[in-house]
Amino acid sequence: MKMKYLCIGTGAAALLIAPAFADDHDDEEIPWDVAEVFFELNNTDGDLGIHALVDGGPWKRMQIEDADGRTILNVHARGRLRRQGMTEIFFESAEPTFDELAPEQFFNRFPEGTYEVEGQTLDGEELENETEITHAMPAPPAPTVNGVAAAMQCDDEEPGYDAPVIEADEYVIAWPEVALTHPSLGYPQSSSDITIVNYEVVVEVELETPDGEEFTTVFSVILPPDVTAMTIPEEFLEQSDSFKYEVLAREESWNQTAIESCFLTEVDD
Repeated sequence: MKMKYLCIGTGAAALLIAPAFADDHDDEEIPWDVAEVFFELNNTDGDLGIHALVDGGPWKRMQIEDADGRTILNVHARGRLRRQGMTEIFFESAEPTFDELAPEQFFNRFPEGTYEVEGQTLDGEELENETEITHAMPAPPAPTVNGVAAAMQCDDEEPGYDAPVIEADEYVIAWPEVALTHPSLGYPQSSSDITIVNYEVVVEVELETPDGEEFTTVFSVILPPDVTAMTIPEEFLEQSDSFKYEVLAREESWNQTAIESCFLTEVDD
């Protein structure tokens, strides 16, 4: 399950390697409202990606440098969009599976340390934040639906399909508190030196319009770290009998680990 957001608007160019900003940084840089660079692990599919959320401005260019001072992203607004200015931007990288890019290779590619997010406002003022990148990933949540453990295979065309059928008047997704780092990837592993700041629960259902066009309905909620259960609204359950869900644990540096699964509320004829 991939939650997608606007990445880069029309008229903006994103370059992985591009000319850096001038070295003569102003001593009075304006901080971004939000400038976070972080990793997401899909523990179900076995893949890692780097994400960033930057908000502030309005601005006309933005650049991210890694802990070694190398530019990894450079965004310039052009033409009318440059005159209008940009504010918020979110991106996520490609997420090759571990048989294509092992976790060790991924973390070597994006070293720990201080990353800088720089930019320039429409008025020519410099924007800059520093954000600390860590390789500590939360352990995967272990969700259940009404006490039934998460299915491992949710594609009904694949061997091992095991979506459970759960018949009930109420459906509660719950999970034990995540209190450790991941047991087998990142660093440190199986460590209690982690602070979970929130959980996110996403439930999806595939629907069709009367003319046969498919679309996805999404229910999503972010919960504080002391809340480890969520009841799916009845109105959402009425839409279908087949649901996919995701539970995500997010730690204080924004690194996050997600588990995806599914369930049925009745057997299809």
